[in-house]
Amino acid sequence: MIPVITIDGPTASGKGTIAHQVAQALGWSVLDSGALYRLTALAVQEGGVDPADESAVAGVASQLDARFDGGGIWMAGRDVAVQIRQEPVGNLASRVAAYGPVRQALLARQRAFRQAPGLVADGRDMGTVVFPDAPLKIFLVASAQARASRRCKQLKEKGFSANLASLLQDMQARDARDCSRSHAPLYAAPGAKTIDSSNLTIDATVQAVLDYWSRV
Repeated sequence: MIPVITIDGPTASGKGTIAHQVAQALGWSVLDSGALYRLTALAVQEGGVDPADESAVAGVASQLDARFDGGGIWMAGRDVAVQIRQEPVGNLASRVAAYGPVRQALLARQRAFRQAPGLVADGRDMGTVVFPDAPLKIFLVASAQARASRRCKQLKEKGFSANLASLLQDMQARDARDCSRSHAPLYAAPGAKTIDSSNLTIDATVQAVLDYWSRV
């Protein structure tokens, strides 16, 4: 059985950064599941698809022309790694991720990332739905204030304008939506190890995950 470490948690809790660094330390591959939902959202936006039409959005998800190559995230032949990180795309991704048919359309694609020697998968339902047999499940949390501050800094560093108050408001709304949706809501998987990164550095958080893995 190919081992998987799942890292689930709310938006901007640092899942992606931690997953990449843990994968690098172990020599494993990584799955950024949120990118698949963001790609779906971007394709919906650009294709003029009604985001309220679940079956139409699921159709977009099932036909997604996407690939991950090094640091690039490609859709229909162009690198959209920066585009999919913009807040409007993230907010739409959170909406369409609540649709059962969309989650089903992307499930097999996510599971296909499980390749030797191992996989670190980050998202919101990696430990509960996608890889329920993972030997180590991490639930990474941080206060909404800490997460909004990180996201604000991130966006400004990339040259986007950002307002902390509106980011905090969006984040709280997204948290509520992710936790209350009927399909694969966000919660800690049974047996998951919770790490609060509010006051931890990236290195300390990575080390905490690796320490848990060494004891599996």
